[in-house]
Amino acid sequence: MTRILLLGGTTEASQLAKTLAEAGADAVFSYAGRTAKPVSQPLPTRVGGFGGVERLSEYLKAESITHVVDATHPFAAQMSTNAVHACEATDVKLCAFERPAWQAGEGDTWVHAGTIDEAVNALPDAAARVFLAIGKQNLTQFAVKPQHHYLLRLVDEPDAPLPLPHTTVEIARGPFDAAGDTALMQRHGITHVVAKNAGGAGAAAKLIAARTLGLPVIMIGRPDVPARPIKGSVAEVMAWLSHSAA
Repeated sequence: MTRILLLGGTTEASQLAKTLAEAGADAVFSYAGRTAKPVSQPLPTRVGGFGGVERLSEYLKAESITHVVDATHPFAAQMSTNAVHACEATDVKLCAFERPAWQAGEGDTWVHAGTIDEAVNALPDAAARVFLAIGKQNLTQFAVKPQHHYLLRLVDEPDAPLPLPHTTVEIARGPFDAAGDTALMQRHGITHVVAKNAGGAGAAAKLIAARTLGLPVIMIGRPDVPARPIKGSVAEVMAWLSHSAA
């Protein structure tokens, strides 16, 4: 029998969950639990971390999981790394469902940064108005440049004081469109955009808006994770599940 653990949190994960449910698959959807009101899924759902490789391995065995599909955010490197090691330890099959990274095109002005700290260093010393489009997990590093005004777009209201002295917070859930993001940046007088290279169509609007407005984008590259099979569509994942189960 095939039993699937879908590690979610992305639009692609939700698309796959719908297809698995329609196919009558025995699957569990797992959220990390970083948002207060995650999107409802058509599969049995668990919320919260697993507690490292050992605890994840225990869960896979206890729940008789045969296949893991890692459709987490491309920057959830620790979870993806844990999944690789736990699946190796328990002989559970694993694939990643991963969207392609964004590529700079004509009219884009990108500064590539390998890490969050490199992105901080790429910001100017003179005061600027920065659209910090990276979520809420890595804000502390930017506190070394408190002269900037930072625009944050978050899914939930902050539950603690922000580490940045000059911020504006917009509460919104994507996907977003280019016209809306262009208006947002104009309204806040944005001069620089900082983004993680998450890929996907739903979050690309800010890049189109930056191109339209002639703004520089500091693009943070994806973190390294151990090698694993990578699928790029729901159809590819479903074919992998069918083939590997057979």
